[in-house]
Amino acid sequence: MTDAIDIEVPPTGSEKVTAELLIRSGLTLALAESCTGGLIAARLTEVPGASAFLERGVVCYANSAKRDWLQVPEAILNGVGAVSSECAEAMARGVRAAAGTDLGLAVTGIAGPGGGTAEKPVGTVYLALADDDQLHCERLSLSGSRRRIRELTLAKALDWLQSAARRHLQED
Repeated sequence: MTDAIDIEVPPTGSEKVTAELLIRSGLTLALAESCTGGLIAARLTEVPGASAFLERGVVCYANSAKRDWLQVPEAILNGVGAVSSECAEAMARGVRAAAGTDLGLAVTGIAGPGGGTAEKPVGTVYLALADDDQLHCERLSLSGSRRRIRELTLAKALDWLQSAARRHLQED
């Protein structure tokens, strides 16, 4: 029999600030992650109380998951592809609609080390955020290791969520 070792890994400042802002704002969130593989959800749920804002997080790595779970149109997947603004936007809208949340955040991209092309090199990531009024999408051109690309994407996603929560707090 082995002894269990409990190691406490506290959330970083950015995850904690994001969670606190989302809780204060009263906004709810659903996540659709591809190249980050659940990293955003994992980091946010390190913060106690995350259930106050996080309704669900889905990892939709395969095109079939994007189509079946998030209603990404086949025309997008077969046309511009899964790594595109159109796909990220459809993922954000799809996860938000499925969850019935205030916000839907989606990420799709190529974290590497392989899989890149001349048009979409490794480090190409699309981040999309949908709410009642807006749909914002941005193409990120990142570099570094697979881990670094995923961590940089996480940082950008947390920054977007903080901005959305701050805007909502200012409106109230």
